[in-house]
Amino acid sequence: MEFLTADWLGTPAWFWLAFIGLVVLLTAFDLGVLNRENKEMGIGESLKLSAFYISIALAFGVWVWLAKGGEAGLQYYTGFFIEKALSIDNIFVISLIFTTFAIPPRYQYRALLWGIVAVIVLRGIMIAGGAALVNEYGWVLYVFAAFLVFTGVKMLFASDTPMDVKGNPVVQWLLRHIPLTHELHGERFFVKLPDSKTGKLALTATPLFLALVVINLADLVFAVDSVPAIFAITTDTFIVYTSNIMAILGLRALYFALSAMVHRFHYLKYALALVLVFIGSKIFVADFILGGDKFPPLVSLGVTVALIAGGVIWSLVKTKDEPLVIEK
Repeated sequence: MEFLTADWLGTPAWFWLAFIGLVVLLTAFDLGVLNRENKEMGIGESLKLSAFYISIALAFGVWVWLAKGGEAGLQYYTGFFIEKALSIDNIFVISLIFTTFAIPPRYQYRALLWGIVAVIVLRGIMIAGGAALVNEYGWVLYVFAAFLVFTGVKMLFASDTPMDVKGNPVVQWLLRHIPLTHELHGERFFVKLPDSKTGKLALTATPLFLALVVINLADLVFAVDSVPAIFAITTDTFIVYTSNIMAILGLRALYFALSAMVHRFHYLKYALALVLVFIGSKIFVADFILGGDKFPPLVSLGVTVALIAGGVIWSLVKTKDEPLVIEK
């Protein structure tokens, strides 16, 4: 009992165990039920599954509110909505990666699922490192805040040139150093094939594995924006991690619906840019204008939701005549 109530990064251990148990349960549900057979997920099924994951995330926020207080609850929801909105940009990149490596839809869910498992671990490492820095050096929050403002302003004026996946230096290095098959082998990430030099069977990666690696590298790039954004909202490590992971858990389900219409969210990037500028600026406003008082969490949540909702609605209105893009 002492272990369960022991403080772990500012939160009782049983909070963490309950959350980890929920994540394991949802992942097992994905692996054992939803991903039992490789199949292409339709838009309708994708939306239903996304609604399920979003409901779980919102219900978890209620539990955070009741267990840790209203302020923590508002911070959780703010972080969740920001991360969910940022994931739409992530979906565009993931779709581009799958197209580059010619991964058919029926195998994409498997790559996304294992990608999410890796993200859970990688985000945990990044958040733990960020928490250690913030606890040891309080001024790091100002660095995070300034970085968010800079990133937001940069997004406002960034071009819409598509990312060159195969031209990326990291991808080029992987192509040169990892034995790779020229074709897919079903859902397998690795196969044993004769080595071209020795003739002996050697473990060889498939394009599905390469797509998985590149997806996780892309997520690390996105985490550079999202993790500081959450720390700018709260330094509570439990809120930072759970809001991040609950938003990411439903990403694989949401992908199949949004990948068909991600081109219709063109104006969302401007809303996200304004969100990043707002979240970064409020650190300076709280400390230098409000005299060190906390920026009202309800205002943070309200402005964040309003900007994201405005970006989504404006995008859908402006692109209402554009058709869905269904992958074959």
